[in-house]
Amino acid sequence: MGEAVLKLESVSKTFGQRRALEAVSLSVGRGEMVALIGPSGSGKSTLLRSISGLTEIDSGGTVEAFGRTVQARGRVTEGVREARIGIGFIFQQFNLVGRLTLFTNAALGALGRVPFWRGLLGRWPPETQVAVMQALARVGVADYAGQRAGTLSGGQQQRGAIARALVQGARVILADEPVASLDPVSARRVMEILKELNRTDGLTLVVTLHQVDYAIRYCERVVALKEGAVAYDGPASGLDRARLIDIYGPEFEDVFHEELR
Repeated sequence: MGEAVLKLESVSKTFGQRRALEAVSLSVGRGEMVALIGPSGSGKSTLLRSISGLTEIDSGGTVEAFGRTVQARGRVTEGVREARIGIGFIFQQFNLVGRLTLFTNAALGALGRVPFWRGLLGRWPPETQVAVMQALARVGVADYAGQRAGTLSGGQQQRGAIARALVQGARVILADEPVASLDPVSARRVMEILKELNRTDGLTLVVTLHQVDYAIRYCERVVALKEGAVAYDGPASGLDRARLIDIYGPEFEDVFHEELR
């Protein structure tokens, strides 16, 4: 593992009486592509949102990104602002503005560098316009740049969300179930794009997945959560049948029979 760009120490999160995360410690090195797996409710989404400061953690733990403290003593710090510039977040439901064009949605990734009034009026600088079209072409949706995002398919919208992260200049992408709402063909295409960005651009990715076969196929390292705690952290090749049954329970063999063949 290269230099750590994300570091969590003893991160816990409680919602009312429910403990969503239990003393999670984790380091992610520069250029890694890490799959985050586990049963529903195991804390995967909460962990991603904690890294970006979207969810405040309990006191006692710390979150760092790019060497800056994002959370400490149960509070989001001033360092989160700088850290967020380098972190792109891909949501399951795309998080695009449906009435805006795909071009404009992708261009919103530049708001950290472009004056707000320019974005409000759609007067993007020439260099931003070029970056947007390059990003849309990179993910294969440049032909839809002028189309309203809400009229596009789920796969096209998700690729637009990835393009937005590229325009942002993200060095780390946190993807929360990015293929859960997609058909199998679109899901594979999105995973292939993410893998290519990791391989050729050296982007660091942490991807939560329900599909264990995708985790094994596209990610060399897998972190599994179970009841909010780390149950496995190691190479994808180490996820044998017994370990997966331990993580997901005895029903795993029936539900995921095809994945285990």
